[in-house]
Amino acid sequence: MPTDAVLRELLVRHLETWLPGVAHRARRATVALAYAGDDAGTAEAALAAVAEHADRLRGRQLTVVVLADGGTELAARLGAAEAALPGEVAVHLVPGGPDRLPVALKAAGAAGAPLLSYVDGPVDAAVLRAVAGGRPAEVLLASAGPAPSTRPALTDAGFPLVAEVDLVPADGPARRLTLGTGFDRSLEAFKETLWAVDEYAGVRYRDPADPAGRVVDIAADPEPGPLRRELLAELARSGPRTVTELRRYALTGTVYRASDAVRAVTGLLASGAVTRDPEHGRLGGDVVITAAAPRSTA
Repeated sequence: MPTDAVLRELLVRHLETWLPGVAHRARRATVALAYAGDDAGTAEAALAAVAEHADRLRGRQLTVVVLADGGTELAARLGAAEAALPGEVAVHLVPGGPDRLPVALKAAGAAGAPLLSYVDGPVDAAVLRAVAGGRPAEVLLASAGPAPSTRPALTDAGFPLVAEVDLVPADGPARRLTLGTGFDRSLEAFKETLWAVDEYAGVRYRDPADPAGRVVDIAADPEPGPLRRELLAELARSGPRTVTELRRYALTGTVYRASDAVRAVTGLLASGAVTRDPEHGRLGGDVVITAAAPRSTA
């Protein structure tokens, strides 16, 4: 499925961003990969990404915990990938699914050190509490989509920043990928990664926050229509907002990047859907944007 390939690419890219920072500031860290079924391809790709950063791991301890129901075939495939890893990396294959994460992470001693988790399948409050036990902790959740938002549950578990995106193939079911983190930098990097994947992968994106639920092509400069609708909806809910506040909303409340908000606001101003104060000059962060009053039909 094309969604599997995109999920794999997004995980690897995020891991490649996460690993250097962890190697710089921590002596030990944990990566947890948990699947409701068998996804050896994603786990293999993650181990390959770790191997590429082997030089950064000298003097560090990285534990990779893989929970899946793949039997001896999965063990053999991961064993081949593990052979390319340095001695500082320990890989533990645990039979079972995401529900066993709390026990597996406790056994791996993951609490109190950096923890990146990838969970493909259903999660409950106990799993979210377990993946939030890292210091710091980040989690990527892959689930069937469209699905109810996990944003409230992630926030309650200790992830104040959340990003959600639906991966929509031409044929087949959609998948949802959700990031939970506590760092703006990680959220920003994730957004940059989203729009940098292969645009010919056979997948389009849908922003769960878009009132119209439209799909858009993956592109370096994504089509701003859904973001315009989302910014208008935010202005209707909250009243006038500065450009800085709208940039922040785009980053934390939509699938888009903060920089995309400026293009969207520029389009809204050109169409007359919003007004600005002051009326002229550079569209700086302190410019106040207000939804225009509906035109009379009398």
